[in-house]
Amino acid sequence: MQWYQEEIRQLEAREVTDTTLPKVVFYGSSSFTLWRELERSFPQIQAINLGFGGSTLAACAWFFKRVVPRHRPAMVVLYAGDNDLGDGRTPEEVVLFYENLVAAIRSSLGNIPVCFISIKLSVARLHLRGSIEYANDCINRLVTHQGPPLSFLDLYYPMLDERGNPQPALFEPDGLHLSAQGYALWQQEISIHLKHILRPHSYPHQ
Repeated sequence: MQWYQEEIRQLEAREVTDTTLPKVVFYGSSSFTLWRELERSFPQIQAINLGFGGSTLAACAWFFKRVVPRHRPAMVVLYAGDNDLGDGRTPEEVVLFYENLVAAIRSSLGNIPVCFISIKLSVARLHLRGSIEYANDCINRLVTHQGPPLSFLDLYYPMLDERGNPQPALFEPDGLHLSAQGYALWQQEISIHLKHILRPHSYPHQ
């Protein structure tokens, strides 16, 4: 975990701000880190981007208490897991890391809404399709079993073409990171989900 330390220290140093809008922390890997417009993309909330580059779901669980609780969010949106699988972790381990992270959220912030965005199938990681689908399915079933305020946002299938392959236009030339068109899709789908979860008032901190 040492290679994350500099970014974690930067996140720890971020000023805590409050507005009258529901505060939603986006926590996870480079899909958030590289989304430069994230905090301006959701005017209906106070979005806080706490992503750190290359992070795994394991690293998100490990560093959570150092980074997120001080902001006292009304909701947490998670995206991570594909780097774990890319590093050779199994889908079962990814599910355990997710459970560890949710437990850390519950311990620090109470029963606030937690949304897990499905692990995307990128052009560069087609070889992981089976593991990604299995990890997503396991987490989705876990969320469905436990129910609100946990939720699962499926962006896996909206990013595929009619043949079931990743749409290249949604990715940068590296085939891994999202393009502007990819982020536009995410913004649209996340906005709909936020409207559903946070209606008509945000969940209080517990």
